[in-house]
Amino acid sequence: MKPFLLLSIRAEPLAAVEEHAAFSRYLGVEQEDLHRVELGAEPLAVDLDDYSGVLLGGGAFTYSDDASTKSERQLLAEKDVYALLDDVVARDIAFLGACYGIGTLGSHQGGIVDRSYPEAVGPLMVELTAEGLEDPVFAGLPQSFAAYGGHKEALTVAPAHAVRLATSSACPVQAFRIGQHAYATQFHPELDLSGLLTRIDAYAHHGYFHPTEADALSTAARAVDVVHPGRILANFAARFRRG
Repeated sequence: MKPFLLLSIRAEPLAAVEEHAAFSRYLGVEQEDLHRVELGAEPLAVDLDDYSGVLLGGGAFTYSDDASTKSERQLLAEKDVYALLDDVVARDIAFLGACYGIGTLGSHQGGIVDRSYPEAVGPLMVELTAEGLEDPVFAGLPQSFAAYGGHKEALTVAPAHAVRLATSSACPVQAFRIGQHAYATQFHPELDLSGLLTRIDAYAHHGYFHPTEADALSTAARAVDVVHPGRILANFAARFRRG
């Protein structure tokens, strides 16, 4: 079977390793069948025909920041992702972007990404729309479920042709689909409690929260069972894995 491709923007070693392992686990593939590429480290050179599908994780980049404040690594990553998305959307290739991925796919397709709808790091409640309940990648999830998230920016306006699949009380666009095969979520379908605790530690000084709040966020995360979002990745892999 053809492997999947994970595009990562995480430069923090432990968070990057755990992200790769978590995506692999919930997709249901071996880690060697999920090729990880660190965006911005060097120009992206991949052939999408070599892969069953593409995943884009989150990290410390903020798409809506002024370009003059972005590092060379971030600017290269955004340039390469936009070029890749040209191909993904034109050919309706299997794609799933989480957190940073929803802002990237959303902006690429004409949506508006800004800081109007931030959410605190930790558990949140996601509500599937009628379209989400019918979508095969969200099959088997309840209409309302707990997930892990945490972001400074979000889609204020979704692309006009996007199908909105999920929402939340604090963030109107939690998931959408472009065409039949390109998906994005604001929450993290790959995150479990251990991974969230690692990220709270890794990103305590990246502006998501005040460092003194880290212990309280960790305690709040432990109080909520998050069991459903990983099914999205399992469904994605089952639907798009190909020989």
